[in-house]
Amino acid sequence: MTIMVGDSIPKGNLVRMREEGPEAFDVTELFQNKRVVLFSVPGAFTPTCSNKHLPGYISNAAAIKQKQIDMVACLAVNDIHVMHAWGESLGAKNDVLMLADGNCSYTEALGMVLDLAAANMGRRCKRFSALIDDGVITILNLEPPKEFGISSAEAMLKQLS
Repeated sequence: MTIMVGDSIPKGNLVRMREEGPEAFDVTELFQNKRVVLFSVPGAFTPTCSNKHLPGYISNAAAIKQKQIDMVACLAVNDIHVMHAWGESLGAKNDVLMLADGNCSYTEALGMVLDLAAANMGRRCKRFSALIDDGVITILNLEPPKEFGISSAEAMLKQLS
């Protein structure tokens, strides 16, 4: 079942890159007592994700955080080394936390699996953005397949105003 506004985020683990290397962590613990803008992309280094989605959040991160947001995070079904390299290549630095769901297990828990097997890309995450306030989803923007707009950083900024 797909997550909805008012739902608590599901328990589960993701991976982030630390100076010491990859670190698995409990998502609910990371988002506890925080206001987080989480957005998801179907894949690192893919055209729309690399040309629009992640760059929009990088360039708008400061403005988003001025809206009482503690963290901006990007989720994708890729391994952490790919997510880290992708974030570095676009200059995410400390503006956007890059989160890897290499086995698609957290994406499954969210109910956001996108089957791109016909395009030889396997299972991915649907494109969406969400505001998570102390573990509860208060805004959810789920993109229709092959579209980009309502989950953009600019759209989220308008919703946060």
